[in-house]
Amino acid sequence: MDEVTLGALRLLEEAQAGGAAQVLTAAESALREPTGQIADGPAAMHFARVVALTRLGDLRAAIDAADLMLAAADREGSAGWRSCALSLRATRRLRLGGQDLAEYDIEAVLRDLVSAETALLADEPNPVITGNAHTGIAIGYAQLRLYELAAPQFEAAYQATRRASYPDNGNRAMWLCNLAELNLIWALELYQVGQIAEAERHTTAAEEYAMRAVAEASGPKAEVWRLSALLYAACSRADRQDPAAAAVDIPRYTNLLRIHGLPEQHQEILLCRPFHAVALRRSGRPEEALRVIEEAVALLSPETDCLISAAVHRTHAVLLAATGSAGARPGLTYGDTLAELLWRQRHHWLHTAMTMQAYDALRWQHEQAERAAQTDPLTGVANRRGLDRFLRALAHPDAADHPVAVLAVDIDRFKHINDSLGHSTGDDVLRAVAHLLTTSVRQGDFVARLGGDEFVAILPGADATLARLVAQRTVEAVAGLTAWPAQVSVGVACGPAYCLEQALSHADSAMYAAKRAGGNRASCLAV
Repeated sequence: MDEVTLGALRLLEEAQAGGAAQVLTAAESALREPTGQIADGPAAMHFARVVALTRLGDLRAAIDAADLMLAAADREGSAGWRSCALSLRATRRLRLGGQDLAEYDIEAVLRDLVSAETALLADEPNPVITGNAHTGIAIGYAQLRLYELAAPQFEAAYQATRRASYPDNGNRAMWLCNLAELNLIWALELYQVGQIAEAERHTTAAEEYAMRAVAEASGPKAEVWRLSALLYAACSRADRQDPAAAAVDIPRYTNLLRIHGLPEQHQEILLCRPFHAVALRRSGRPEEALRVIEEAVALLSPETDCLISAAVHRTHAVLLAATGSAGARPGLTYGDTLAELLWRQRHHWLHTAMTMQAYDALRWQHEQAERAAQTDPLTGVANRRGLDRFLRALAHPDAADHPVAVLAVDIDRFKHINDSLGHSTGDDVLRAVAHLLTTSVRQGDFVARLGGDEFVAILPGADATLARLVAQRTVEAVAGLTAWPAQVSVGVACGPAYCLEQALSHADSAMYAAKRAGGNRASCLAV
């Protein structure tokens, strides 16, 4: 993993541990290094900046920072960072909408989350970035209670940790705990709408994920993840096979987690209170159950997850009703009606998200097919069809007077390479030349293989000096290959965009002039 990404991940950990202000300063300093402008820095450092701004409570600035991260990811061609930027923007928009109804826009949030998923259809080689991307999407869907969409994303994040190159930092157990927690919350909502059997299916799944987390806990926080997993496993047993043991285990693991620094109002602990109360009631200890849930009610705050708050209040009402409290029944009826309405709203959002997913997947497949039709399968650069499309775009009337440079590239004595070393080696040389030409030009320039051993590069906005520099860099890079005795001749021509066809012809003539002069050189002609 590159040093920038490693540095950004260290800053993320520091921001989450309470050092957000220092992280913001460090991230912005690193972002300014390339050009002096924050916008021009690497996507990884933009990620750290978004998280730091969020921790400092500036959600609007965090959303703007996510926009800058998205632009950086696109510059770098990183599918993983693009996905992270979109999910970060989505979750910040969601939180801002919760604070300011004027900013509440569920459709925009869903569109970002779906686009983040679609971005990952392209291959992201870095498993750490992949894991963060899937986690960001999962968190967004979970916050919208779209459990069916969140669970596969947490599972994909877990699978990323199984790659050999993934560092052993405890994330594997963390994502298994996330899956256990997600299924417990899912079960709570199912209980509220009367789907008991389905709720128990999810508490069963929660226990399975939790016990896997116990077995796989590792890294510096292994004991915390192990305790969290054991707590979730105990909660999952409260409504099923062993409520008496659950009634003992839930407070035991809760107290141990408090020793490790989890506050009483932490979501993980509040989530477990309804399960603790149910375990006590099912174990024949109704007075203790009522006391536990009343303590939970007192701990609720405006920052508590709304579903956990609803589950705590509903459990309280159920226990009061069981004691014959006259005031509990109307509150329970109101709560059940509200839960049903929220469940219907959830299904509306789910349908919207799945429709967006289907559309985005089809669009992505179409774009991939179109890209494949314009790409040379051997070298990965554009083919003649791709070149024709690029030239049409470059011929736009608004750009007709803009300068453009053309490089015509031909491999010297390529037939000899094929005849003496074999066509497989010839293919390797073609791929190497395509790669070196692509890395020699600037970002935004265009490279295509015309067929055989002929390539062309189009450099919009470049003058003759820059074009000759790129051409010479290409010649030297190919001559420096150690695996094969390869050399290239490069012809250079420059002129206005409206003379592009003429520039292509002149570049071709210049390339043949370089060949006649012995090859392994660049030659330039003016249009």
